[in-house]
Amino acid sequence: SWEVCNKVGGIYTVISSKALTLVNEYKDNYILIGPDILKETHNNIEFIEEKQLHSSWREKAEEEGLHFRIGRWNIAGNPIVILVDFTSYFSNKNEIFAHFWEKYKLDSITGQWDYVEPVLFGYAAGKIIESFYNFYLSAYDKIIAQFHEWMTGTGILYLKEKMPQAACVFTTHATVLGRSIAGNSLPLYKNLDSYNLNAIANDFGIRSKYSLEKLAANHSDSFTTVSDITAKECEKLLQKKVDVITPNGFEYSFVPSKEDFQQKRKIAKNKLFEVAEALFNQKIAKESLLVINSGRYEFKNKGIDVFIDALGKLNKQESLQKNILAFITVPANHDGINKEIIQKINNKDFKNPVTDKYLTHYLNNEGDDPILKSIKANGLRNLPEDKVKIIFVPCYLNGEDGIFNLNYYDLLIGFDISVFPSYYEPWGYTPLESIAFHIPTITTTLTGFGKWVKSIFGENSNGVSVIERTDDNNIVDRIVENLVEIMNLSNTDKNKLREDAFNISKKALWENLIVNYKKAYSIALEKVENRSDLFKNKLYPEHYTNLKKTNKKPNWGKILIKTSLPESLEPLNKLAKNLWWTWNYEASELFEMIDSKLWDKAKHNPIVLIESLSYNQIQSLEKNEVFIGKLKTVTEKFDNYMSKSVEKPKRQIAYFCMEYGLHDTIKIFSGGLGILAGDYLKQASDSNINIVGIGLIYRYGYFKQNISIFGDQISIREPQKFSHLPLISVKDNNGKWIKIHIPLPGRILYAKVWRVDVGRIPLYLLDTDIEDNSDTDKTITHALYGGNSENRLKQEMLLGIGGIRLLDAIGANPDIYHCNEGHAAFIGIERLRKYIEEENLTF
Repeated sequence: SWEVCNKVGGIYTVISSKALTLVNEYKDNYILIGPDILKETHNNIEFIEEKQLHSSWREKAEEEGLHFRIGRWNIAGNPIVILVDFTSYFSNKNEIFAHFWEKYKLDSITGQWDYVEPVLFGYAAGKIIESFYNFYLSAYDKIIAQFHEWMTGTGILYLKEKMPQAACVFTTHATVLGRSIAGNSLPLYKNLDSYNLNAIANDFGIRSKYSLEKLAANHSDSFTTVSDITAKECEKLLQKKVDVITPNGFEYSFVPSKEDFQQKRKIAKNKLFEVAEALFNQKIAKESLLVINSGRYEFKNKGIDVFIDALGKLNKQESLQKNILAFITVPANHDGINKEIIQKINNKDFKNPVTDKYLTHYLNNEGDDPILKSIKANGLRNLPEDKVKIIFVPCYLNGEDGIFNLNYYDLLIGFDISVFPSYYEPWGYTPLESIAFHIPTITTTLTGFGKWVKSIFGENSNGVSVIERTDDNNIVDRIVENLVEIMNLSNTDKNKLREDAFNISKKALWENLIVNYKKAYSIALEKVENRSDLFKNKLYPEHYTNLKKTNKKPNWGKILIKTSLPESLEPLNKLAKNLWWTWNYEASELFEMIDSKLWDKAKHNPIVLIESLSYNQIQSLEKNEVFIGKLKTVTEKFDNYMSKSVEKPKRQIAYFCMEYGLHDTIKIFSGGLGILAGDYLKQASDSNINIVGIGLIYRYGYFKQNISIFGDQISIREPQKFSHLPLISVKDNNGKWIKIHIPLPGRILYAKVWRVDVGRIPLYLLDTDIEDNSDTDKTITHALYGGNSENRLKQEMLLGIGGIRLLDAIGANPDIYHCNEGHAAFIGIERLRKYIEEENLTF
């Protein structure tokens, strides 16, 4: 499913909530496949990568060109998850679509990116399943592949052709055509037979999606949907009867324990009143009825229109005995938090009430927003004397919204009643979630959940009010009646209603509903059995381990020997490892005094020079009073120079450049830009400016140029010996080498951090040539401006994005970011991401 480890809507709740039940029965034979949307683990806290899982198959699959990560979903049950990177198929999507057209007549010609991406994900998922099957299974094994929604439909088509042993189950939670008809204010339920389906799909711009959904339903071995009402819709719109109804269930692992329940409810209530009082600058009566409507932003389909109409009507009732505080929590195109709320939470002034304010987060195109237009049309102004006040929360409640900072469930628990009067709702998780949290709910007969409740409990569904709704009837008055009735209940009756609501939710536990999925699986397996001739000869795959041949030849390894100098000469090492000597002639003269010929042979590299000294030369230097005197003078000058570092100004500058011309012995420059950057750091050091440099360390530097006898330019690359460079490994507080990481398609790129001291200025350099990376990614920092345009792009991403993350890793917080040419332009993108994610600012 597109919603494995990727919360978009109700399908996420379906899959995540039933995982515990299925894992308890199938253990690790239950495997979920989702898209690798968030490549970085720290951004996807639900996914815990475990590289040892199916490691042999993973290596084989990677050889086949498949890109994915494997681990566990951090939810109850901890099911195995494979997150698939499908981006490698973008380049040949036309060939893939052409094949599906020739084979199945899948019409992808009008599909935009909201079609292309999920279609390629489904295709990639099919290839992953095929690879797993080829590696592990024989003709005697049973494999069920369940696909959710049209977004994974190409997986069914792929397996239908390539893997007849797979029992393919297709579950639709709605239909693209039904949702579009209803959402465009056309009557869905009484006129289904009269619609020209292909023409309607074309008119709504969903021809490709409809084509795939219809093919997936008709080519699956077992076709399921979530409710009777959607089953009828599928039969008409997809021209395929549903095999099994699979109602959506719930697990109480989402609901707080009895010990925590009341405390969490109190926290939520306090937060709701706190935000309301700050928004309105008005005192809100604590006995007010707290009402919520939430879900996807579908103004008509979700019944948001009639909900607001009902609130408007209630506000005009002079006989209303209590106040109502209503919240619409529907994610929309918002533009950051309403900062006035934050300012007023601890600085309220009830003497100056604010009216006609509704938003916790600013909206883009506020004047065209249907919810706000309806609120105003219904005369809901949030005046002090109004009995009904309304707040629109247009953001995901993920615990980091900037206003409530509670996730949806932790805020839901504080409400007294929920209202979901949907016109189009194949199931309806929101009312089920509500009653699981002991909150009575109002829904309609046009929701799968409402139909299910009526079929089980009839008219005795206390805690769930199911209003009869059709294409034509007006249900506003019924919503008003229900809300007034609940408002007028005594506290004892309200508590009983809450318990009744909770008791109804028990029937929707997955342990009671999972049997429907098993029926669907059985139907699919029976069809597979009927085509067993197609795969009866498949044998258990044989895997061979390639053992290395032993031989008697020695295995040569590298040993680095560090030169140990006597105490009187030890300052030489300190001077050699700071590039201050490169622009202070007394220091370079000092090194030349050691041995001028050896100095030239070492190409003026003091580290190489010191390592080249013989024991006799070291003894001779130690006895050379002139040299020792010069060494003391230069060392004292250096120490005095460095001691001024503490006087740097507090404000810091981060300087980013792709190359630095510091000295010929450090080959990380090619020309003028590098010389400029190197001199900039040297002058910043002399001026005692608080600057940190950020760059890359190149294993092969920049190429050398030779000319052949035919006049051709020949590029020669010679590796640098990092042990001969003044590089210092940068460690964290635990002594571990600091590494940063950035996402690349299908994998994470890691880079370790080196430091070069340029006088008083630290220059931090990133290096990707480490074991954590693939062989290809190791080469990113091999050569300055090296490789093709893609490698150049990776270098620039590493410098910009990686550079900002490097600063975070070392605890630096610069005031100014200096980008020396456009190579580091990605610093802006990364800084914007941090502002949005960490400080709740808008783009």
